[in-house]
Amino acid sequence: MTETFTTAPTRWGGRRDGRVAATGFFGTACLDGVWWLVDPEGGLVLSKGVNNVRIDPDRAGNTERVPYAEACLEKYGSAEAWRAAAAARLAAWGLNTVGAWSDEAVAASGPAPLALTPLLDLGQKFAFSFAGPALPWGDAFPDVFDPGFEPFARRRAEALCGPRRDDPSVLGWFADNELRWGPDWRGRDELLTLFLNLPPERPGRRAAVAHLRRRYPDFAGFDAIWRTRLNGFEALETRTAPVEQPYPRPAIYDRDPAHEARLNRLDPDRAAFVADCDAFSAEIARRYFAITTAVLRAVAPNHLALGCRFHFPPQAEVIAEAGRHLDVVSFNCYVADPVAAIATYAPAGRPLLIGEFSVRGDDAGLPNTRGASPRVATQAERAAMLRRFVTAAVQQPALVGYHWFEHADQPAEGRPDGENSNYGTVTIRDEVYAELTAALTGINREADALHRAAQPPLVA
Repeated sequence: MTETFTTAPTRWGGRRDGRVAATGFFGTACLDGVWWLVDPEGGLVLSKGVNNVRIDPDRAGNTERVPYAEACLEKYGSAEAWRAAAAARLAAWGLNTVGAWSDEAVAASGPAPLALTPLLDLGQKFAFSFAGPALPWGDAFPDVFDPGFEPFARRRAEALCGPRRDDPSVLGWFADNELRWGPDWRGRDELLTLFLNLPPERPGRRAAVAHLRRRYPDFAGFDAIWRTRLNGFEALETRTAPVEQPYPRPAIYDRDPAHEARLNRLDPDRAAFVADCDAFSAEIARRYFAITTAVLRAVAPNHLALGCRFHFPPQAEVIAEAGRHLDVVSFNCYVADPVAAIATYAPAGRPLLIGEFSVRGDDAGLPNTRGASPRVATQAERAAMLRRFVTAAVQQPALVGYHWFEHADQPAEGRPDGENSNYGTVTIRDEVYAELTAALTGINREADALHRAAQPPLVA
């Protein structure tokens, strides 16, 4: 089938195709094996965005100072003038989306509309309501078995999404960001272990024990693997001492699949433990994605469910559940080459969106000692790596968007959590990184053609 694009792009930068109708809102389409976003006017488009486009992105350390805001108010005179300048600059760079944590007013302040992808923290806010201030943000996972989770998520979605349900500029909603799906930098506990160590009265604790009861006809078979030295599942339900997992696994981003498979072949008990954990992660994912997606579709049926912005590829079972429920599977990708990560998520069978990627340059005068992403010596190398990353990403048929982290550099003294890196398209004085943004502009201009070229050959 021949593509029939009109010569004029839509207001969103998309190109109309005779096979796709306009709905007035963003959607998705898979044409000849290649996924696209469809903009409100029926144009095929990729989401090209930047995160955290706001005048007040980061406080400096534990102070109330916001250095970027101070510089911009001095430069522009008002937040409104800054928004207009920022929106015009984003459009000039070929961007069409303001990513997570952005000031939504920026989207309507420039020469062309920008799409919005707000972040809701549906699960994280629920987890934090139980964890209390002593637990760092992001360390807890929501108890999706709690009967209160669905009404909590619904109320939050009604408050945040409800007023925008008919807004065509909302591409879709991120339910959460970088939930802890297993061993990572926050700790080596599996989700199953974390849930077994919830307070005995928590529904998630009872669900974890019920999961193990279903897998083991008798307690002795379970305890031969888990080595709790208890006398029954009833004791496991009420135990107050922590359950220690018998086989700690490396963080998922440090695992060698071949080595993992070899360890499991050599030790069937380890293989059984791993299967217990991965099956429970799938059970959690099934409930999490079913609840959060159903809530979003009830409250904001015109917008896409964009998922939870995975930090690193989780278990295959979790990716499969995401694919069963979401419109778009989102993930953050702090590596030099995204192709392997995209391939890992491709079995979801859904379009994929990179919610964050970045490169840091060591010549920017910032420490770059806290934060993810590759580091290079110069801004020229930074620009070149950005171009290579996006070029490789958009040649993958499932990829429908990429969002750079982030708009402005972090403070040299670090933001409150310590991150102090050269992530910006502009400095903290609002000076444009010319080489980086030239590379971004160039690849944004070429991205759609590269993506169309990813189309598989037609079958005769």
